[in-house]
Parts: sequence; structure tokens; C-alpha cells
Amino acid sequence: QVQLVESGGGLVQAGGSLRLSCAASGLFFGINDMGWYRQASGKQRELVAVITSDGRTNYEDSVKGRFTISRDNAKNTVYLQMNSLKPEDTAVYYCNADVWVVTTKSLSGLWGQGTQVTVSS
Repeated sequence: QVQLVESGGGLVQAGGSLRLSCAASGLFFGINDMGWYRQASGKQRELVAVITSDGRTNYEDSVKGRFTISRDNAKNTVYLQMNSLKPEDTAVYYCNADVWVVTTKSLSGLWGQGTQVTVSS
């Protein structure tokens, strides 16, 4: 079974920084795109940032210049460095990855369990 395990959320004051990590474990051939989504209370889940296997990135407009997504393919891990955090960044952040799973021999979109990020004003 392939799992995505997140860490790094927490409570921070506005203007502060947090770094989220998400590591894939289990039996898989490889990972294509990896990304971070977030879901604020009462709102739909939205894409925050995505990174391809060769390092190309894309960001949601409101986080451009403040957040940086990166990945370590050797560790099967994706990171989200969040700087200059704002109260409106408060949400549960979810990791997502397109993983080539050994047991199914197919590409599966997997989600992490979510980690809470709270930014106080």
C-alpha cells in the first residue's frame, strides 16, 4: 500500500514561515506530478502549487512570491516552504501525488491525511 505522510503544519503569526513536507512510502515505480492543495473552513479544496517530476512548477496566484514548492526525488518527498504567511492562508493543507503503484501497475492519484496551518493576525 502506498501512503503519503505529511508533516510541518502548525500555528504561526502573520508574517511568519512554515515548511510542509510530504513523503511517499510503499511499493511504487515512480511519481509524476506532486502538489499541495488546501481547504479552508467552508470552502472548496484548491490547488496551491504543483511540481512535475522534472522540476517545473506552477502556483496559485495568491501565493506566488511567498510559497515555494520543491521535491527530492531520491527521498520521494515534496516540500512547501511558506513565507510571509497571512491569516487567509489558514486551511488544512493536503499533499497530492500521481504515483505508479506496483500492485495495480497503474497511475494512481493519492492524497495525504492533511495538516492544519493556522495563521493568526
